[in-house]
Amino acid sequence: MAEKLTIANWAEEDKPREKLERLGASALSNAELLGILIGSGSTDESAVDLMKRILKDCDNNLNQLGKKTIRELTQYKGMGPAKAITILAACELGKRRALDKIGTRPDLGSSLSIYNYMLPKMQDLDTEEAWLLMMNQNFKLIKASCISKGGITETATDIRLIIKEAVLNNATIIAFCHNHPSNNPQPSKTDDVLTQKIAKACEIMRLFFMDHVIITDGAFYSYHDKGKL
Repeated sequence: MAEKLTIANWAEEDKPREKLERLGASALSNAELLGILIGSGSTDESAVDLMKRILKDCDNNLNQLGKKTIRELTQYKGMGPAKAITILAACELGKRRALDKIGTRPDLGSSLSIYNYMLPKMQDLDTEEAWLLMMNQNFKLIKASCISKGGITETATDIRLIIKEAVLNNATIIAFCHNHPSNNPQPSKTDDVLTQKIAKACEIMRLFFMDHVIITDGAFYSYHDKGKL
């Protein structure tokens, strides 16, 4: 029986673990870092070559890799469930590190800051989610709440719940955001109608409706920046 091609069989200077120890993690490619995690490939290719092939199918984009399912990853020869789980766990840790860097009470005074805060939460979702960001008068986040999942129609997104959440959390400023799994940030007519309904409700309750931001992987749409709020 043919043996798996393992990193241990490589020349010393080519082994990613030893390379990391000598040069630091930043000197390694994404495939080399992921190769360290999975340890071995198949009888036909090493762990690093396997990860190069998978990353190529993801346009060499780690965000796209993080969207893969265990079932999709295990379609590759040499990639069993344990290795697939290890890869997805690493991608999730990367997202959480990004959130930790932002902090628990970030300043969300701009559409870009809202996008940077929400992207790690939304970039891997395959269905729509709507979130409410509640802030104090200095644009510091008080609380972020998921309002609905699966779509943002008027029935799915209860405007009364938005107002109730804001009042209960003593927010003076709110922002609404949702993702477009299609990766097209342009708003729909439904988005426009919902935005105006939220704006009207906030006006009645004397809440400052700062923005409605549509999140996609790599781009966003801001109603405030476009002059529609």
